[in-house]
Amino acid sequence: MQNNLFQQAKDAVSNMMMQGGNANSQDKQAAQNAIQAAYTEATPEERNQLQQLEQQLKQQNQLQ
Repeated sequence: MQNNLFQQAKDAVSNMMMQGGNANSQDKQAAQNAIQAAYTEATPEERNQLQQLEQQLKQQNQLQ
C-alpha cells in the first residue's frame, strides 16, 4: 500500500521546485507541513527520501 502522505509531500516539493524562487510563504509552509505529516507513516526508506526532499528545498532556500 502506497503512503498517501508521502506522495502528497513529494507532490508539494515538486510544485515548489517548479515555482523556483516565486513560491510564497503559504506554499513553503504547505510543503513543510506535508513533509512533516509524511514522516508519521513513513517507512525507513521513505524517511530517507523525505530527508532528501527537505534538503533539496533548503538548498534552494525554499524552507527555513
